[in-house]
Amino acid sequence: MDHTRTPLFSALLAHAERNPIQFHIPGHKKGVGMDPEFRAFIGDNALSIDLINIAPLDDLHQPMGVIEEAQKLAAHAFGADHTFFSVQGTSGAIMTMIMTVCSEGDKIIVPRNVHKSVLAAIIFVGAKPVFIQPARDKNLGIDHGIPTRSVRRALEKHPDAKAVLVINPTYYGVCTNLKEIVDLVHSYNMPVLVDEAHGVLIHFHEKLPMSAMEAGADMAATSVHKLGGSMTQSSVLNVKGNRVNPKRIQTIISMLTTTSTSYILLGSLDTSRRHLALNGREMAERTIELAHYARKQINEIPNLYCFGEEILGDEATYAYDPTKICVHVRKLGVTGFEVENWLREHYNIEVEMSDMYNILCLFTPGDTPENVEILLTALRELSHINDDVVEVKEVVIKVPAIPQLTLTPRDAFYGETEVLPFKDSADRIIAEFIYVYPPGIPILLPGEVITQELIDYIIEHVEVGLPVKGPEDRSVQQVKVIVETQAIF
Repeated sequence: MDHTRTPLFSALLAHAERNPIQFHIPGHKKGVGMDPEFRAFIGDNALSIDLINIAPLDDLHQPMGVIEEAQKLAAHAFGADHTFFSVQGTSGAIMTMIMTVCSEGDKIIVPRNVHKSVLAAIIFVGAKPVFIQPARDKNLGIDHGIPTRSVRRALEKHPDAKAVLVINPTYYGVCTNLKEIVDLVHSYNMPVLVDEAHGVLIHFHEKLPMSAMEAGADMAATSVHKLGGSMTQSSVLNVKGNRVNPKRIQTIISMLTTTSTSYILLGSLDTSRRHLALNGREMAERTIELAHYARKQINEIPNLYCFGEEILGDEATYAYDPTKICVHVRKLGVTGFEVENWLREHYNIEVEMSDMYNILCLFTPGDTPENVEILLTALRELSHINDDVVEVKEVVIKVPAIPQLTLTPRDAFYGETEVLPFKDSADRIIAEFIYVYPPGIPILLPGEVITQELIDYIIEHVEVGLPVKGPEDRSVQQVKVIVETQAIF
């Protein structure tokens, strides 16, 4: 295929050049009807292609023209049989995957550290999650991938499940042995769904981990906007093989997608595909080199550690993406959250996320040596922030056991509820989510039994300032639980 072409973006440019008189939405009419300050900042070029699905520009809900051509080019670039553009982010693509293969009451095997969009789809469709515990790194205090042996046990116990979902790479860039898992799951004639939100570059360089499509997965939701240069909220859903019906996928993704699709987002997907297809290997190579340099420099800074290939060696740490720079800060005697705030206040640096022991910096083709040097300068200064620390606390992995799922998430979410103090909620069934965001991993989800261990764990996170979210009470002082039926006798 000719990857120099951008059928959708070229059509947008041609339409803007014709400058037709618009009697359709959006109401700002190329910026004339909007706030002048915002118009001046955004620019008339962008506003001229802020359009809707008029005939010359095709329709994302039933693509038959330039969008269809753009999606075929994307499928070729990503090694897929079919690619669907998403303007609902990767969350929308993930929900599409699950709702395509699951119906009410169906089981789906998923890692416990899934993104909240997975659980949203499970609630929408009324499915039953079967959780696999990811491998925990006791030195770093983070989760890695799911071991093949755990997937095998889940399949043996639940051969009637409709699919297995895998996160690859994880938020921190670590990969499981995806090909081995795909082959195992396919031996049960079951589809494999991959949350590939942080893996767009792995399609374009042999030094990076294997992509979902290369491993033979059936569907993969991939955030082009996170690392691949498109605009925020634009992603793709890649599909391969005949275990899933692409017409069904189109129906589901259309149900989840606004009818007022953003052509600015769609155009950015079309052009990002061109850039990646033509220059992706070179872009990835520069990013990898920059990340290797930063990792080496960070590991020479006292009291800081950035993991690399030395952590590899088992099923759950089969490969890693070096462009994810995870800096372990425990020896400074502060939390990752405190380091994130320090970098913001002292160096105007914003990191991707922080947790109890780490900060995460994403390196992308948009990074420069100059930016990296500023980060390194900041980390060198940071390393002396607590030179007088006498005792360094050990990593304490307090993540409690997966709680008992008593009701399906949907039944709990829509059930009869009451509100009570969170500290007094032990042994009750929760009816809402509690998760840490980013990355959006659930601690409790609707239908699970709250334990005292979980209460203590969540309160500790709140007290140190980590971003615990989900409940209607943002302070996590109150929690919504299922009303208990009184005993007859």
